[in-house]
Amino acid sequence: MQNMIVLGAGAGLFVFVLALFAASRCVRYVGNNRVAIVEKLWSGAGSINDGLIALREEAGFQPEVLRGGYHFFFPFQYRVHSQSLVTIPQGQIGYVFARDGAPLAPTQTLASNAATADFLDVRAFLSKGGQKGPQRTILREGTYAINTAQFVIITRDQIYGLMLNANDGELFGQMQTVIAGRGGFEAVVIKDSSDQIGIVTVHDGPALNADHIIAPEVGTQQSEEAHFHNSFQDPEKFIAAGGRRGRQLQVLVEGSYYINRLFATVEMVAKTVIEVGHVGVVISYTGNDTGDTSGEDYRHGELVARGSRGVWSEPLLPGKYAFNTYAGKILIVPTTNFILKWEEDTVGQHKFDENLSEVSLITRDAFEPTLPLSVVVHIDYRKAPLVVQRFGDIKKLVEQTLDPMVSAYFKNIAQKKTLIELLQERSDIQQQAGEEMRTKFGAYNLELQEVLIGTPRAGRGNDQIEKVLQQLRERQVAEERVATYEKQRIAAESEKALREAEAKANQQTAITQSELSIIVKENEGKAALRQATQQAEQTRMQAKAESDRVRLIGEGEAAKMIALAAADAERITKTGLATAETIARQAEASGGAHNQLTRQIVERLAEALEKSGVDIVPRIQINTGSDHGEGTGGGPLAALIGMLLSQKGQDLLSSSEADRSVLVTKEG
Repeated sequence: MQNMIVLGAGAGLFVFVLALFAASRCVRYVGNNRVAIVEKLWSGAGSINDGLIALREEAGFQPEVLRGGYHFFFPFQYRVHSQSLVTIPQGQIGYVFARDGAPLAPTQTLASNAATADFLDVRAFLSKGGQKGPQRTILREGTYAINTAQFVIITRDQIYGLMLNANDGELFGQMQTVIAGRGGFEAVVIKDSSDQIGIVTVHDGPALNADHIIAPEVGTQQSEEAHFHNSFQDPEKFIAAGGRRGRQLQVLVEGSYYINRLFATVEMVAKTVIEVGHVGVVISYTGNDTGDTSGEDYRHGELVARGSRGVWSEPLLPGKYAFNTYAGKILIVPTTNFILKWEEDTVGQHKFDENLSEVSLITRDAFEPTLPLSVVVHIDYRKAPLVVQRFGDIKKLVEQTLDPMVSAYFKNIAQKKTLIELLQERSDIQQQAGEEMRTKFGAYNLELQEVLIGTPRAGRGNDQIEKVLQQLRERQVAEERVATYEKQRIAAESEKALREAEAKANQQTAITQSELSIIVKENEGKAALRQATQQAEQTRMQAKAESDRVRLIGEGEAAKMIALAAADAERITKTGLATAETIARQAEASGGAHNQLTRQIVERLAEALEKSGVDIVPRIQINTGSDHGEGTGGGPLAALIGMLLSQKGQDLLSSSEADRSVLVTKEG
């Protein structure tokens, strides 16, 4: 019995010692797949004054963790919390929440990790100024031995942390829900096939200035290592580069991005696609304010260089663009011909004319038709920014400018035309409208290609136009009937001719023989006539030949006589002229015409005396003088001779003057 008591007491003591040993927790085993967080229950250094982690051997949670194996402690001084290793699956992101550290600044949303991001060394983290709260740095794939008393790691499937309070699980669960709602546990993956871009909104860092609605690009140059944040994947470098919170101008394109969704959220939007036949006019909401590039002649607004705030002077050509639609707007302007239809139930492909309807007209004869029409317009791609700057967009241009202008033009045309003229002269009106409206469209930087006019229609409940058209149709039917009757008359005459031809065909043999007989008689008569005509012609030719021969002989004789007479006359003329010249020279040699005449008289008298045989000296002399012998040459004979000589001299003188007159005439 005593032995039993001793054994029982020994067993109890053993159990007591064993229980005391277990209660003292002086020996602990940590599995290789776990970590142990040490909590010091009491210490000679006392308790920590602030924070959670005891860096100076105070009582509290210790910064170092225990890894796999047996660990020995001073009895009743430590409590060991076994935790699993933090594991981040492939392609996922882990978020870190620090329970201890420096407080966040008023402008901070997340704790800065510029000084340290070593979550495995709590002591180093806290000593270098690590901040409490959600961290900017994230954990990538892998397994980490982290002190979960200091750092709570939130993943998609699990929350790694030592829950100190009853509501810690709920609080961190809410944080997990927020991150999951932003898709923050997976990388941002943008596939080329999706034709999307990522618009980034940063929730930490300095705020934007009042004159900015979107944060400018910073840290985009890879050569600047200190500031290159690699598309928002390094928040600290982004802020160091001067990045600001808010929606960012820089976008994400194809690729995978591991971004802290508490730091920045990503919105997926479609790329801007500009199809062939269009250009994109950019209206930028951000950028620097630069000078106007539209020129002095353009007074409807300013155009700026690419990258500046305002309407860009250079449009975007066809293609795909990773354009941040929060930083600006792209207006698609067609550069191919597009049709604007003034028809209520018809809408063009671009839908610029969806609010257009037929033009209401009033004609000169008081009809009120509506006119459907179409206008083909072209916009030069280089002038697209001018059009957008001036009108805002193409639809406003159509509704606020082109619609009233075109409607007013055709209303004016209709007032000068009757309804019938409007219908019948449609082609001329269409051509005239195209020529006149082309200049008006050009004033708005548009190119008018064609104006197409439809048929005027009556308004609802109005049948007057239909009555006029019915009258026109009846008139046309009557005209067609007249034409039909005329055709029938011609057909009847043709039928009559056909019948006559058939009758002639039946008597064709007799008709042919009689026609041949007539032709033979006609040919015989023509032959006889030809023979008689030839004989008459031959006789006429012979008579003409004889007449020509006689005429030629007569003309020859006459020419011969004329030639002989002319030669004889010329001979006589020349002889007379020679004689006259001789006489004139003799007279000049004799001392004048009087002496020449005297000499000629004497010569002729001598010749006459010689021929007559009369003695020059009379054989009987009669002396009529005085007794004194005066005037030996006087007497009747001397007087007679003087009278004869005087008369003869006058005749010769007259003859000489006549010859001289003839000579003067010939010479003249």
